[in-house]
Amino acid sequence: MIVGIETGGTKVVCAAAHRDSPDRPVLTRRFPTTTPEETIGRIHDFVHEATSGDAPEAVGLASFGPVDADPSSARFGWITTTPKPGWSNVDLLGRVTPQGVPSAFVSDVVGAAVGELRYGAGRGTTSLAYATIGTGVGVGMVLDGRPIGGDGWPEVGHLLVRRHPADDFAGNCPFHGDCLEGLTAGPAVLARWGVDASSFAEDVRAERLAILASYIAQMAYSVVLTVGAQRFVLGGGVMQSAGLLEAVRAALPAIARGYGPASLSSADPAEVLVAPGVADSPGVIGALALAADLLR
Repeated sequence: MIVGIETGGTKVVCAAAHRDSPDRPVLTRRFPTTTPEETIGRIHDFVHEATSGDAPEAVGLASFGPVDADPSSARFGWITTTPKPGWSNVDLLGRVTPQGVPSAFVSDVVGAAVGELRYGAGRGTTSLAYATIGTGVGVGMVLDGRPIGGDGWPEVGHLLVRRHPADDFAGNCPFHGDCLEGLTAGPAVLARWGVDASSFAEDVRAERLAILASYIAQMAYSVVLTVGAQRFVLGGGVMQSAGLLEAVRAALPAIARGYGPASLSSADPAEVLVAPGVADSPGVIGALALAADLLR
């Protein structure tokens, strides 16, 4: 039995599957992310339950960050300078994985990108980016089938963007103010307008979605232009606002202006910018897939 774990900033998803079918978990558990001690203890309880007390064959772990996902680093598998209280400089992989068990470690959004590439909206492609726009903003990438990441990168959520002319919100990122996360994440939406993006009144919905879409489209353009991702999956709670995905697609051509790889300059934006295809927790499916890879 293999185990996949997705530790998010607010909740943890654990799943177990057979090595030949990582996309079909046989056991799943969800619980809040609290203190490291309590959360890691509950992960251990799940592993014990899933394997009937035996060691798992392999473990895949996808974690909120920033994380050190550089295998050559002395702190590989650590959560590093996260603003989440109590979680800075935690050796998560070392504390979760049983001694001697093969393990894979990536950020939560890279895990989701792996899950979407193999089993969701990215099937048929070799390079994909996945963004979650929710409590924070993060982007994971798989290029030529290979997950990429290192010590704290990629960190696209703090990309600096051009301001929309109708937006005078200062931004609420504690580091940069009006970076992408400071302008589009759920707390920024709430601070700016007093409601979440799914609760906009009809008379202001179009204008507010256009502001958010401008920033998200800039992010998508920058990522695709830089790494050549064939598809960009937009997930997270903010993206569940009705009409936002369509607004981002509508904003992309004016930003690209016909320049860039074919996936930007000539393709229909609806073919490039897509909703998630994995129905539930693509990050834990990606973690299971990476665990299965270790056994091949």
